[in-house]
Amino acid sequence: MTTMTEASVREFKMPDVGEGLTEAEILKWYVQPGDTVTDGQVVCEVETAKAAVELPIPYDGVVRDLHFPEGTTVDVGTAIIAVDVSGGAAAPEPEPEPAAGQVPDAPETEKPEGSGRQPVLVGYGVATSSTKRRPRKGPETEVPQASTAIQPELNGHGPAGAPAAASAGTAEEPRPLAKPPVRKLAKDLGVDLAAITPSGPDGIITREDVHAAIARAEAPQPVVEAPAAPAAAAPAPVYDAARETRIPIKGVRKATAQAMIGSAFTAPHVTEFVTVDVTRTMKLVEELKQDKEFAGLRVNPLLLIAKALLVAIRRNPDINASWDEAAQEIVVKHYVNLGIAAATPRGLIVPNIKDAHAQTLPQLAGSLGELVSTAREGKTSPGAMQGGTVTITNVGVFGVDTGTPILNPGESAILAIGAIKLQPWVHKGKVKPRQVTTLALSFDHRLVDGELGSKVLADVAAILEQPKRLLTWA
Repeated sequence: MTTMTEASVREFKMPDVGEGLTEAEILKWYVQPGDTVTDGQVVCEVETAKAAVELPIPYDGVVRDLHFPEGTTVDVGTAIIAVDVSGGAAAPEPEPEPAAGQVPDAPETEKPEGSGRQPVLVGYGVATSSTKRRPRKGPETEVPQASTAIQPELNGHGPAGAPAAASAGTAEEPRPLAKPPVRKLAKDLGVDLAAITPSGPDGIITREDVHAAIARAEAPQPVVEAPAAPAAAAPAPVYDAARETRIPIKGVRKATAQAMIGSAFTAPHVTEFVTVDVTRTMKLVEELKQDKEFAGLRVNPLLLIAKALLVAIRRNPDINASWDEAAQEIVVKHYVNLGIAAATPRGLIVPNIKDAHAQTLPQLAGSLGELVSTAREGKTSPGAMQGGTVTITNVGVFGVDTGTPILNPGESAILAIGAIKLQPWVHKGKVKPRQVTTLALSFDHRLVDGELGSKVLADVAAILEQPKRLLTWA
């Protein structure tokens, strides 16, 4: 990394482009050293655990250095690009290296000239200031300075400077930290504080630590058998690059994996299935494609299934809820942010349509088309993937009948759509070829019982079988 000491050089730091994100991967640089940049110009694209985001530079100048190459994962708050600006504030002078064993003072935050406050980029937050620990009270005797804040004393002796039984040249052991009542307790119980691993803040031994040491000492000791000869270390596995490909787990795929593990092992999942004749729904899709009100909009079975789910939620509002573990409350949402699972080259993402319950069918078609196009381009914003209340995943596009979907974290239900196939079906007392699909509804059994889940799934199926119910139930 090139060190910038000129007064006109500004360092642009990696911002938190989401909520509480700690790192992002630099996907692509749009500028190179020597290029001129202007305030608001996009200089790079980064991928967070939620989405790919373009970063604009907040000032004018000339690029002096790119601190990290493409493909590097950088912590939030780390400088990633240096820009030479004209008339910029002076860069801070480099501080001298502290002497050995010396603890440097906390640096003061400098403010730019002409400003009454420190400029903070959106998502950065306020910089954490360094703090100093107040020295512990003790005998007013000069003690040698150590690399830690603990005053060095010999175990079992008084303050440093008292006679020690150690031979010349032997380093003194630091005295274990403990409050006087804890020291008295250890003395009364015959426990050596030096043999205890502290669990308190700043390495302080607590009463619980002393009692734990007594419990370990009184526990029966297992019979120790003679150790067997150590086995030869297994050779490190050898991977053939021509036969295997190793892909780092990061970004959206890493976040998805963590979310699915948390959901699967936190919420007790229940999945119910129903197979339904959707022939009339498919006919309605073809009719809507010819309707002038839907000109230029994406009309497909997903549109009507999404609308059917929204109607079912309106008829059974308790399904649109979440479980608040901290408050021990069930939170029923009076709005529906409808999530649509989308497979992208960077992994599975679930953007959602805000307030989908309030949209007309043409509005919902427009929202679905925009959501899918943005996801395929990899431009879905972090905000579009937050606040979902219920999700639809269309596995039928891959030719499979259905699946058992895992809940999106914070939601209580997810509907999986299977492939729509022409199958023999009993219709009006005769076996006829009909368009048939299988739906699967997974729900959180902590707040959704079998009756509620069954009603929702049955309502969706009834609407798809007779789509005219959209007029009477909506």
